[in-house]
Amino acid sequence: MVCLRVEKARVGGKYCVTESIMMKKIGFIGLGIMGKPMALNLIKAGYALNVLKSSKASSELEKEGATTFESSKVLAEKSDVVITMLPDSPEVKNVVFGADGVFEGISQGTIFVDMSTIAPSTAREIYAKLQEKGVEALDAPVSGGQVGAETGNLSIMCGGSQAAFDAVMPLFQVMGKSAVLIGDAGAGQMTKACNQMIVGMTIQAVSESFTLAKKAGVDLAKMREALLGGFAQSRILDLHGQRIIDRNFDPGFKIKLHRKDMNIALEAGKEFSVPLYGSALVASHMDALLALGNGEKDHSSIALLMEKLSGLE
Repeated sequence: MVCLRVEKARVGGKYCVTESIMMKKIGFIGLGIMGKPMALNLIKAGYALNVLKSSKASSELEKEGATTFESSKVLAEKSDVVITMLPDSPEVKNVVFGADGVFEGISQGTIFVDMSTIAPSTAREIYAKLQEKGVEALDAPVSGGQVGAETGNLSIMCGGSQAAFDAVMPLFQVMGKSAVLIGDAGAGQMTKACNQMIVGMTIQAVSESFTLAKKAGVDLAKMREALLGGFAQSRILDLHGQRIIDRNFDPGFKIKLHRKDMNIALEAGKEFSVPLYGSALVASHMDALLALGNGEKDHSSIALLMEKLSGLE
């Protein structure tokens, strides 16, 4: 196991990381479709993992060697690093600041790492409050979906201090293929919002083009093969193009979660007075899919809406 530690000293009214010490126990909160495999990879890498005793997933991880706790407060007390992987800003704030939450148990020198996708403003709020306790916080959302979580090939985008980022880099190397410190608190979440905009609009483009080709009688498999050899090549065309051909809309990343992410992007656009026309269109199509009861399907199911609107259903 890689051993690191963080100690704090007051410098100019802020807590700063001053030296490295041991990172012994990792607390992990949020064992969903992404969190569970991420936590399992940490166990396999030799880390002592603490989880909440609240689900079937926690029982499975306990069998792999994880220690379970009844509350986020106690988990934080017993951990050197606390990681959260939760659906949205309200859930993260509740786990951190709610009754028996992380904030009540976390102590100076611990590092808090939120790997959820939440609003940049919420990430900045959490960072500021934890600084008051001498705790470094990183916002570290990920891209790569369930497959990336399972294989340890996530892309991790971070906001926070260089020292905290360096301290948890061994953990990022277990869970991801790349980790980049973007800037100060909130920068990771802003980068993730931009990522989700690009992904959403690219899925929209692939869905529209495949719907047009399908209605015109073009062989989708051959079209995909041809496009992958040209400038239109992308991972989304590769993976989601195949999903559309195979009619496989089982979730790798649920449409309802991507809709939440698009809302984060649109709110950021309002905050900084940036018009996000393409993102707004994609978000409205996701709203339609939710209204049709397709929120649990993969985000590539935008193709289903395009087909329905084109009379192909």
